[in-house]
Amino acid sequence: MKLMSRVWCFLFRWKVVPIDHTVVTPCVVIAAPHTSNWDFFAMIASAHLNDLDVKWMGKREMFDGPLAPIFRALGGVSVDRKAAGGIVTEMAELMAANPDLMVVIPTEGTRGAVDYWKSGFRRIAVEAGVPIQFSYVDRATRSSGFGPSITPTDDVGADMDKVREFYADKVGIRPSGFSVPRLREEDEGAAAA
Repeated sequence: MKLMSRVWCFLFRWKVVPIDHTVVTPCVVIAAPHTSNWDFFAMIASAHLNDLDVKWMGKREMFDGPLAPIFRALGGVSVDRKAAGGIVTEMAELMAANPDLMVVIPTEGTRGAVDYWKSGFRRIAVEAGVPIQFSYVDRATRSSGFGPSITPTDDVGADMDKVREFYADKVGIRPSGFSVPRLREEDEGAAAA
């Protein structure tokens, strides 16, 4: 996988930024911006060239076709998005049983712009009691890598302010497809106050 990652980076003139800190495991990894299928390859290259063994969540339909064995070999975990509530508990239990697990979640849930990010990444981290690790793709610098991590608190807005601050200067492969990091819970909490 390292060799394939190096070849991919060479062919696409992409740079993987070396990690300069310890990545605490288990953890939930934010994969953003998620604006193109190419983001996936940049993320996989970043993980492998930084000696990280990541698992990533993908929609069940991806694992029904002829590419399913390749997706599984690349660390894919099939999830049924229609049963979203059960995914949180399932992933939290998986993390409790696997102390080295890093689960990558495309927080936008789609490659197009959305009003809100999916909150599953945060709910999994809270239920599992694990940190949220930032990872990124940045078209502006043709690079990808891993940033800092945060431990989620009871203050969703403050946690998401840290997420917004980190991703403020990141540009997706398709810039128009990146959404400002915002959870529906932030607006619901503000309306209730």
